[in-house]
Amino acid sequence: MQRTALAFFLLLTSPALAEDRYPSRPVEIVVPFAAGGGTDLIARVLIDRLGESLKQRFVIINRPGASTNIGTTAVANAPPDGYTLLLTSISLAANPALYRKLSYDAKKDFAPIALIANSPSILVVPAAFPINSVKEVVSHLKAHPGELNYASYGAGSGPHLAAGLFQDVTGTTMQHVPYGGGSPATIAVLRGEVQMLLAGSLAVGAQIQSGGLKPLAIAAEARTPAFPNVPTFREQGIDYLTGTWFGLLAPAKTPAAIITLLNKEIVAALKSDSVKARIAEQGSDVVGGSPEDFAEFLRNETERLSAVIQRANIRLD
Repeated sequence: MQRTALAFFLLLTSPALAEDRYPSRPVEIVVPFAAGGGTDLIARVLIDRLGESLKQRFVIINRPGASTNIGTTAVANAPPDGYTLLLTSISLAANPALYRKLSYDAKKDFAPIALIANSPSILVVPAAFPINSVKEVVSHLKAHPGELNYASYGAGSGPHLAAGLFQDVTGTTMQHVPYGGGSPATIAVLRGEVQMLLAGSLAVGAQIQSGGLKPLAIAAEARTPAFPNVPTFREQGIDYLTGTWFGLLAPAKTPAAIITLLNKEIVAALKSDSVKARIAEQGSDVVGGSPEDFAEFLRNETERLSAVIQRANIRLD
């Protein structure tokens, strides 16, 4: 009888059973960008809510580099136990067309959890820049091809692709200046080191509100409540719609129960007034939805970006 009781006690306290109570230890969320950008901001909004609801620490790990491939590869190779997650953006869908060979398979190596937010691109310039509209930008570039510089978060990043699409639509030419993430690219524009940045509104919203950056147009169907005085590109005669998005994924083969739990908690967080307000005040829209919805979105986005990249003739290897 005593041996039976001891065996039962050991079973109840075994590490395997403890791991069933997910999460039983801190969870790392890898952000493959430098700290301070839009993806990093989304991550910091999320970890507070997930930490509260799941009674465990969620820790951000910034692993920028190689057009997000360093951080993305790290998560692809992580154990599929739910303790290493990837909060990423447009690069996951773009990189298969930008690189002939990747160290991960974007379709097979990840389990989508939730699409968190969409952020339309805004064309911003330094506050003291003498140009005040997209029409003026286009006129200047056509008169002086290649004279203006634009920043990006790195070759193949969302702002790089957005600028490529802009040049394609307007028949203009600009000079690309890549930086190592959203924060350094934004700082470069603030300092006047470069003249323009086409970035998701989430990444530049605070600088617009403070007056450090001057917005010329937003690439959305309609003006956003966060920036009611910023006209759309279409209002200025340019048929240009683009932006970025933010989503959470886990390594492939992560247990379905963990994916379901995380999706449930994220969707609940996105319905919270405080989370919605923090995202909306930067000009972005919360999304949510199921893991299956996010998987379908990724398939469509990969096809869309492949076409943009081919037209712009962008290759990174």
